[in-house]
Amino acid sequence: MAVLLLQCPKCKNKMKYESRMAFVSTNRKRCVYCGASFVVRGRIITPQN
Repeated sequence: MAVLLLQCPKCKNKMKYESRMAFVSTNRKRCVYCGASFVVRGRIITPQN
């Protein structure tokens, strides 16, 4: 499992995301700050180990 750092496209806040699957291309994440839903793949800032 990898921990990724994501940035919300709406409010620009950063949050951690724990990837449980090898492919993150179709996974969606809901922002914990504003509630917006977005695709994980395009919003990865940097992988965290």
